[in-house]
Amino acid sequence: MITLTEIHKFQLFCLENYKISKKISGKEALKEFEQTAVFSFLADGYKVLHTQGLEYIIAQITDFIERRK
Repeated sequence: MITLTEIHKFQLFCLENYKISKKISGKEALKEFEQTAVFSFLADGYKVLHTQGLEYIIAQITDFIERRK
């Protein structure tokens, strides 16, 4: 049985909500996250980010991706 850590759950939550907010497929969102190291960004910033609202989190992810492109 695979057990997800709280960070993994948060990363999946962010991926799903990013996909919805950008109106893109899960495959497209995953590609963006992988190409720009968003998963590492979310893991490194977990302590602060997971306490914020969804709009703030999505804005931070969007800004991070734009700066990495």
